[in-house]
Amino acid sequence: MAILVEHEKRRHEILERALDIFIEEGYEDATFQKIADRCGITRTTLYLYFKNKREIFVWSIKQLTNRVEKDLISTITNESLSYASRLESVLHVIIDLCTENRRLFNVVLTYLLQVQKTGKDPDSRVKRRTIRLRHLLSRILIAGKDSGEFKIDNVKAANELFYGLIESAIFRIAILDRKDNEEIKESVTLAVRSIST
Repeated sequence: MAILVEHEKRRHEILERALDIFIEEGYEDATFQKIADRCGITRTTLYLYFKNKREIFVWSIKQLTNRVEKDLISTITNESLSYASRLESVLHVIIDLCTENRRLFNVVLTYLLQVQKTGKDPDSRVKRRTIRLRHLLSRILIAGKDSGEFKIDNVKAANELFYGLIESAIFRIAILDRKDNEEIKESVTLAVRSIST
């Protein structure tokens, strides 16, 4: 049992340090050797945990998104807040996260462009990684609609609206390097108010 715990702990540490390498070096320039060096282990040892750089990158992103989802779920289930406040709060948390991790999102976008160059579909990869986020947004929208707090004819369209705002925020923050996210938050607040009764 202790060996399994140590293995998982080491795996987590590798992912944390690898994420730093991806942010500092970019996906293309990050190498298995650089990740091993940052972790203070050999490449051979690193292969015990991960088969390649892509797997490390995907798991690093997954680890980050899992932490974010936990925070979002606590907001979504906070019954002391109205559904509008929950939705606005969730969107603001995501925007703040994008701002704090601007360089990481830049790496992700570079990675997706590389995926596209190989003839693969980057949209399907993004959808696989964001399906739970879309589900969480739908959960708030459906609950708000059922309670009468949101006037929504089509939950799917409303979900697309808010998800589109998130994509726009990521573009503005990661590509256009906007450090001030207040305008983006104001547009989210306006969108939430537009569906509130």
